[in-house]
Amino acid sequence: MKVLVADKIHEDGVKLLREFAKVDVAAGLKPAELIAKVGGYEILIVRSATRVTKEVIDAGERLKVIVRAGVGLDNIDVEAAESRGIKVINTPEAPTVAVAELVFGLMLAWVRRLPEADASMKAGKWEKARLTGSELRGKILGIIGTGRIGRAVGYKAKAFLMDLLAYDPVQNAEFAERTGAKYVDLDTLLRESDFVTLHVPLMPQTRHIVGKRELELMKPTAVLINTSRGGVVDEGALVEVLKQGKIAGACLDVYEKEPPVDSQLLELPNVVLTPHLGASTHEAQRDAAVFAAQKIKEAIG
Repeated sequence: MKVLVADKIHEDGVKLLREFAKVDVAAGLKPAELIAKVGGYEILIVRSATRVTKEVIDAGERLKVIVRAGVGLDNIDVEAAESRGIKVINTPEAPTVAVAELVFGLMLAWVRRLPEADASMKAGKWEKARLTGSELRGKILGIIGTGRIGRAVGYKAKAFLMDLLAYDPVQNAEFAERTGAKYVDLDTLLRESDFVTLHVPLMPQTRHIVGKRELELMKPTAVLINTSRGGVVDEGALVEVLKQGKIAGACLDVYEKEPPVDSQLLELPNVVLTPHLGASTHEAQRDAAVFAAQKIKEAIG
């Protein structure tokens, strides 16, 4: 078996792959270069940077498995792959802890005004009184999507003594029992939550699941958190409600266009922004690569 690794993955995953396959690492290929190269491989591994289009799949005459070393499959034409009988695999379990911890990093940065405090100190100021914050304790956290990451966020929220609301078409009884989370409809969650955090994949039915109507249901003191995919939030509507003060703020790690060059979000004072860092921990990167290698080994038998 020949494996083409088209995006950089952790070396531990590459080592494991080399135990049972011939591996070529060629990160940063342009679309035309990938199309020209992929024909010689049975297995293609990507992360988020490389788009596996129908043209790439058609050129991969020998492809048997396509792997996304990470969450989601929105950069892979799954329909085109499956029509050819090609297995499509991802590793959604790898970044669970990393993303859940980032959610709390963002929330704590918001409630304790950490970006402001850091900038103030570096400007030579001591603004202790002005930077009085608030606590997560007793706040209502609304979780949209209770898959692996959504549940991990909920379990951590209990340690912060937060109350939980959840929305998911598929309810998880064990999660509700362990955390005390109450499953409600989306509108109720938006109206009642102090923080709303999104943990859904990007697909046609979730695109702009939070749009202008949904944002205007939120409390004026509420904060939106998105560490899933930029397209699940209508960014234009979000900018509008933030400017108008209809919600207090937003903490964002993902954007409809990445990087968000020229986005008005960059100009707003009531946002905390990070550059798609959700899975960017050493542990998550290693896990994604190792899990990908293990799943490939299982898939090829």
